[in-house]
Amino acid sequence: MQPQQITPRATFIQLLENNTPQAMAWVTGAPEYSQLSGLVKFYTTPYGGTLIEAEFFGLPNISVQNSTTYYAMHIHEFGNCSDSFQHTGEHYNPASLPHPYHQGDLPPLLANQGYAWSACYDKRFRVEDILGRSVVIHAQADDFASQPSGNSGMKIGCGVIRTV
Repeated sequence: MQPQQITPRATFIQLLENNTPQAMAWVTGAPEYSQLSGLVKFYTTPYGGTLIEAEFFGLPNISVQNSTTYYAMHIHEFGNCSDSFQHTGEHYNPASLPHPYHQGDLPPLLANQGYAWSACYDKRFRVEDILGRSVVIHAQADDFASQPSGNSGMKIGCGVIRTV
């Protein structure tokens, strides 16, 4: 019997099971989406990147039986979720790249009747790079083409990224 290979996946599972993120963002919905809430956790990995786990409840398709809908999720420049999230700035993009190559461009959320869970690995930023910025949920899926930010619709949820 050969020894078990340790892959990044095994390390990621261990990080998630230990539930010790270095930062989190508690996301709440805009007034018209008050049932929306979620938690995004950011884990430092030994591979030089960040493991991101997101879980959301009350996304807008919650009342549509058996529905699946995509929503955009981005990291924005500023951690100011006031005034219906009008002060979050643009996508986090310190390298001034075109969309969808901003460091703050994250995979879309796939919501099943208002619930979404997602995990991804991103080597474009470290946890310390995004502290004090915001996670923003948009009403539509990101089209990954339109400039400057993917035509993803209004901001329906926001949370500031803070150390744990």
